[in-house]
Amino acid sequence: MPLRLYEDAYGDPRNAEFLAVASDLAYLSGDAGVAAFKEQLGLDARLIESGHVQCWLGTNDGHVVCAFRGTESPTSIDGLKDWLLADAMNLLILPEGRMGTDLAAAGVDARFHKGFVDALTSIWPQVQEGIEAEIKKEDRPLWLTGHSLGGALALLATWLCDRKTINVHQTYTYGAPMIGNKVVAAAFDKAFPDKIFRFVNLTDPVPMLPTLSLAANDYMHCEKAMDVGAAEGVGLAGLFTDLAGKAAGGVLTGQLVGDFWAGITSRVAAHGLDVYRKLMKERFGA
Repeated sequence: MPLRLYEDAYGDPRNAEFLAVASDLAYLSGDAGVAAFKEQLGLDARLIESGHVQCWLGTNDGHVVCAFRGTESPTSIDGLKDWLLADAMNLLILPEGRMGTDLAAAGVDARFHKGFVDALTSIWPQVQEGIEAEIKKEDRPLWLTGHSLGGALALLATWLCDRKTINVHQTYTYGAPMIGNKVVAAAFDKAFPDKIFRFVNLTDPVPMLPTLSLAANDYMHCEKAMDVGAAEGVGLAGLFTDLAGKAAGGVLTGQLVGDFWAGITSRVAAHGLDVYRKLMKERFGA
């Protein structure tokens, strides 16, 4: 059966499969991406990019889909060490400028990850313009999605769309890291009940990041988590246990940061979209 989106179904495995494919195709460039979006999803798509940040905007008669690309390679997180671990706490800030004004609406004590915010800031004007132009042509449900870093960008874009009175129908992410603190998570839960669906492979380390502590974490996820995969050796639990006795106060410093990152990268296979799609099919029949 051809893949399609079901507007009246929320958190539906069929929508999850469609948008997982869109997130996968977001790693393509140029003509290959245009052809794949059309052939596999029936979407007329174009690539929006600024530097190393990319988003595919795809449309058909019934829907508008924004799929944010993750890291340069869907099977690597090598470029995210500082963002996710080494400098994670220094990056938890209240952004400045126009973007900061929109994000500050999450609450007085809301703090967002600067790296993710800066990445979206570079491309957001083009993405917003593209979305508004498509909806102006014909009012259709807007779906946002992304894998890994792309999932983080999709979450931030969900908030910004709402601030621009652009209605986001649903947002689906796969293996996305956390984008802000508990105030941010609470604001998202209040603003988007039953609209955000975070698919999490329980053995994937990335959704448990950013962090710099084995004891506590100022970062927090919004709801709703859609867990897939086996619970054995969940995420970073084993790695946390191994290193906890060596970390003063639970805080990772010096060589422990490198050891922790090595443990994360050794588990990166669980982060792949191919793994997510397989696990979703096993659990939900997607």
